Amino acid sequence: MRSLYVPNLNVGRFELPDDEARHAIKALRAHVGDKFLLIDGKGNYADGKILEVLKRTCIIEVAKLNSKPAPTPSLTIIVCPTKQTDRFEWFLEKAVEIGVDRVIPVWCKRSERRVEKFDRWSKVLVSAMKQSRRTWLPVLEPACSLDVALELVEESEKLCVAHCMPSFEGDKKHLLHALAKDQSACIAIGPEGDFTEEEVRIMMEKGGVEISLGDSRLRTETAALSAVTYFRALQTI
Repeated sequence: MRSLYVPNLNVGRFELPDDEARHAIKALRAHVGDKFLLIDGKGNYADGKILEVLKRTCIIEVAKLNSKPAPTPSLTIIVCPTKQTDRFEWFLEKAVEIGVDRVIPVWCKRSERRVEKFDRWSKVLVSAMKQSRRTWLPVLEPACSLDVALELVEESEKLCVAHCMPSFEGDKKHLLHALAKDQSACIAIGPEGDFTEEEVRIMMEKGGVEISLGDSRLRTETAALSAVTYFRALQTI
């Protein structure tokens, strides 16, 4: 069943949001009687049946609302947007499919490009949520400095700092060994040129621990996606 994003999902008859109505009419060729999976991004979902297709909107009916609890443990990724925005958008798409819960784009000393595309990035998240049939839309924070990003780390999240330098404390574990199963985490991924030593030390002073993602040197978007994959894989062990 194809999916549509309806932020104010409820029981009854209503018009689809403008963007989703256009998508249903033009891209999905919706007809009267067609059924769609409706998702509000806040854990609620429902089967919706098209009652009427107009030129610019659709009338849909929902008989029953279902819900799922928020995913636990939760995963936040602090990540520097890449110089080529398509690579960052690729990460966002795949990370939603695999299971990220919050993304904090951050500007660091070695960031090569400081252009925020919040609206476009938000649409990538919504599209990936619908494609993967997730019921919770990951939170996208506004792009910010590292200091601001660290203030957003929750007390329940273990801060893990991925970097390519030798360990500052001699105990740089792989992510799979640095986290316990069922432990929420915030994993920090630096820019193409890596975090600076000062930035790593700042995060460690905030309680962060150094981690490795393997022996290979990874691109920023690859490292960030690997972190999401390892985290979710850990939950299945």
